[in-house]
Amino acid sequence: MTWPYHPELLATPVPRYTSFPTAAEFGPLDGAAFTRELGHCEGELSLYVHIPFCEKICHYCGCNTAAAGRRQRLEAYLDALRHEIALVADRLPPDVSISRLSFGGGSPNAVTPLDFARLLGYLTVHFRLASPEISIELDPRAMSRDWAEVVASSGIGRASLGVQTFAPDAQNAIGRVQPYALIEQTVSWLREAGVTSLNLDLMYGLPGQRWPDLEDTLSRSLALGADRIALFGYAHVPHLIPRQRAIPDNDLPGMQARFEMAERGFEYLTTRGYVPIGFDHFARPTDPLAIAASEGKLRRNFQGFTDDPAPALLGLGASAISSFPGLLAQTEKNTGRYRMLLSQDHLPVAHGKVRSAEDRYRGAVIERLLCDGRARLGTRLLHDNRRALQPFIDRGLADMRDDTLTILPQGLPYSRTIAALFDPYRQDSQRRFSSAV
Repeated sequence: MTWPYHPELLATPVPRYTSFPTAAEFGPLDGAAFTRELGHCEGELSLYVHIPFCEKICHYCGCNTAAAGRRQRLEAYLDALRHEIALVADRLPPDVSISRLSFGGGSPNAVTPLDFARLLGYLTVHFRLASPEISIELDPRAMSRDWAEVVASSGIGRASLGVQTFAPDAQNAIGRVQPYALIEQTVSWLREAGVTSLNLDLMYGLPGQRWPDLEDTLSRSLALGADRIALFGYAHVPHLIPRQRAIPDNDLPGMQARFEMAERGFEYLTTRGYVPIGFDHFARPTDPLAIAASEGKLRRNFQGFTDDPAPALLGLGASAISSFPGLLAQTEKNTGRYRMLLSQDHLPVAHGKVRSAEDRYRGAVIERLLCDGRARLGTRLLHDNRRALQPFIDRGLADMRDDTLTILPQGLPYSRTIAALFDPYRQDSQRRFSSAV
């Protein structure tokens, strides 16, 4: 399959839509609205714990993270995080349980294995953990046998490694130097520890990167036995992420080269047994993510594509985002202010967005387009967006039958652009968001 290239349809940067409305629409929010949502929770929820530290900071990274530095800094953060855990758990109804538990960052393995085990124990004391599926993001450069042992003892079954590329020049350019042998050892430890679903994050569009570089990285990833692969386009937005100014922008691939790498990467993986999830995620047919996609149960949240059916996601830690049907709430990003608020027994919620009925409706349309490739628009959305949709229909990228919009196979790389047509908040997209491919 050849993806048709229409640069005029990809010219406007668009969100990744891991939420709707996106974080760009967040405004000041006090803890009262968040507390009300906590009190209305019922059944099973998901829990995300954010560790905003890494042993080394990569130039490309847009995450809210900082160098771990002094031991005292990590200890102060973990003390505050434990206090937040207690405050949030105390505001949940007693019959609410946690079915999914995820650790991200930053890099959770920036803390010691003992600190992590203690944190997990603290969560167990304060929340009802209903034999949850536990997942974790890991930095191979900070991995050790001791960390693998705590992964095994914690019952972690899913792990994600930030690999990005195996090309040495590109690794140097983005500040992510990690030899293949290091990744290989980490994978071996994790498999021995009982990890059954292993994701590798990869990138295209890196400085000096060409298709042979990406092909080599994909080949090595398959040799490592990845169950999932996320193939992201590098978003070079130094006006938003100052650390990216360290990346030379004179050798970044152009839009057409990025498009071709995305297309060839898609073809490479789908012809080698991987099921496409959208246009930039892939999973083995037996992986829960692929099964969810085949059954029409795929979801999208702040962690990307997921098979998690929970109606609400609680985010803990500095900058973590909680998602409820009627509210999106983000904790304070600055770790110093985060600690200060908790020292005063305040929930550290700082920003967010109350989701109106219209937001929820449009959000559902966007989610289904990205997860299923189709969505029922309804008469009003169809009427309001028919003219904007026409260029995609005319070029054979999408199809409209009655009030149902379908993104055709050749239109996959335009999915986010099409979804963005239903986002009334989109303004100043050139500065706020990343390239569509």
